[in-house]
Amino acid sequence: MNENFFADYKKFIVTPVDEKLIGKESFDPKNYASHYIMTLSIFNSRLTTWKDAVKYDIDVDKSIKTVLKEFNIKHHERYHLQLLELDRFKNYFVLALSSKTKFETKEENDHISFIVDRMLTNPFYVGQGWFNIIGEKGRIARKLFCYSFMKYEIENKDQMKIDKKFENISEFIPKNDEIKLVKNL
Repeated sequence: MNENFFADYKKFIVTPVDEKLIGKESFDPKNYASHYIMTLSIFNSRLTTWKDAVKYDIDVDKSIKTVLKEFNIKHHERYHLQLLELDRFKNYFVLALSSKTKFETKEENDHISFIVDRMLTNPFYVGQGWFNIIGEKGRIARKLFCYSFMKYEIENKDQMKIDKKFENISEFIPKNDEIKLVKNL
């Protein structure tokens, strides 16, 4: 082989993109077509409240934040998840799901089911050791979450901030107007 064959190789170098840097942009709700509020609880749970997870060496707050951060980095081109509520004295937590594509009303359940059962379950189940907090019935079904969702819509968009900059989804809430939640299951 000719030694000079790869002499101009420097023109072909493409630096790999670091996945950890992708998806670090701040959440901007106007970049997403639809938003949902999801409530998740553990299927066949061995816990009565989240504070009981300490018995199973699980830091629920840290686990959820870790999984959501990884999810947002991995799926930043399509979805964004944000933790809205986690109370240690309750047995559920609330997430905001934003999608860059609008789900048809008939397909909402299928899309959200896919996100919860396929994209979220494994990082929690295996990655965070949450298999320890479900009972035998849950292990056999390999099901981690029970969930419900509602479409999040703002009744009066004129009440939104003038500069259109939002730090989180809670800033969607108009000060003098009602929030309209539409349930489609």
